Amino acid sequence: MQKPFFTFLMLFTALSLAAQDGFEPLFNGKNLDGWESYGGEAPFVAEGDAILGTAVMNTPNTFLCTEKKYADFVLEMEFKNEAPLNSGVMARGQWRRDKDIRRIFGYQVEIDPSERAYTAGIYDEQRRGWVYPLHYNPSARSGFLHGAWNKLRVEFVGNNLKTFLNDKPVANLVDDLDAEGMICLQVHSVKEELAGKQMRWRNIRVKENPGPADLMKGAAAPQYNLMPNSLTAEEVRRGWRLLWDGKTTAGWRGAKLDNFPSNGWELKDGELRVLSSGGGESTNGGDIITTDHFSDFELQFEFKPTKGANSGVKYFVDPSLNKGAGSAIGLEFQILDNAVHPDAKKGVAGNRTAGSLYDLITAKVLDTPRRVEMRIGNWNRGRIVVKGGHVEHWLNGYKVVEYDRFSQMFGALVAYSKYKDWENFGRWPAGPILLQDHGDAVAFRSVKIREF
Repeated sequence: MQKPFFTFLMLFTALSLAAQDGFEPLFNGKNLDGWESYGGEAPFVAEGDAILGTAVMNTPNTFLCTEKKYADFVLEMEFKNEAPLNSGVMARGQWRRDKDIRRIFGYQVEIDPSERAYTAGIYDEQRRGWVYPLHYNPSARSGFLHGAWNKLRVEFVGNNLKTFLNDKPVANLVDDLDAEGMICLQVHSVKEELAGKQMRWRNIRVKENPGPADLMKGAAAPQYNLMPNSLTAEEVRRGWRLLWDGKTTAGWRGAKLDNFPSNGWELKDGELRVLSSGGGESTNGGDIITTDHFSDFELQFEFKPTKGANSGVKYFVDPSLNKGAGSAIGLEFQILDNAVHPDAKKGVAGNRTAGSLYDLITAKVLDTPRRVEMRIGNWNRGRIVVKGGHVEHWLNGYKVVEYDRFSQMFGALVAYSKYKDWENFGRWPAGPILLQDHGDAVAFRSVKIREF
């Protein structure tokens, strides 16, 4: 008979503490006043000191969203889910009309009890997909407590979105798509075996316009910046620099020229574009390379291919080779429309597909069971890491290639490839970075590098 009293006492204490430190409760403990449902038809109810959401079949993702919009805030809550039900929390959530559904989109802080273990990573719902998968911060993948209450903290100030799980840093994203929006709780669309699974949230509270003293102290998660052609103070501190300034040709020249090509390339709207010329390899403006050479480095770049496009980013390039027709010689991160371009079916076992080490190693998502994804007509994120002989290719947040360029296996692959006639191919001590002109329209931006 005393249980209702203790529930009321706990709620009263929580509300009192929230008021003392400037936080405001988002759940009154009685009903869902101040919240509104979007998307599918999964039900949300107030139950005791928690909001309860139940998964149902044959309905899209369902979101319970605040009626109020928030810009800069710190959000705290506890959640508990029935595995393997996936869920999430929207930060600055947006909505649009999609036929007869009010579809939620935007930044989602993931709740993921699966083996993938991406809880508190950042997914761009109904827009770009994963923008901060936890391969960026592998140690954070062990922070989720199965079958127990977990504590989630979200700090969204300006363009910086940080997440914390059970007081440990998880994600640290810099991006500028949404200045304000709703806070939403998600019940995911499910198949039959997950119908009836439930999510619970409690102690949901928010503090608007937090100052520096309100933010989590100590080490943050590794920062990832999606602001085009920019460097954050943290990136500068860690040694990053822009290889392309977003405006001029400074630091670049033609691979077979002393200057930047006079045609075939366009610098416009913060994009470095190779123009379409019928699909010929280096027959128009030609490849461009950096004037600087690099050995051990991490390179990041964004690229937007058009339908049917073929291009690439090369490294350890020797521009003195192949003075005739065709592209300059170097290791290549392949950019290709796998569905349309015929090169995807050439080579060996798909080693000319997007993200692959061209003609040598096929791109395959490592450590996570999913397929390689590249978006045509939209921006993709590429990453190349070189430390001595160890090399990695990353595509849209996932490692897809890993190899040792000094290994016997690498030598054997080269011996049976189109590069077999180039002595010591891929093992040169340094070289420029190259953006390829393969005669198809592809745009680049946010090309940045740090050396080790």
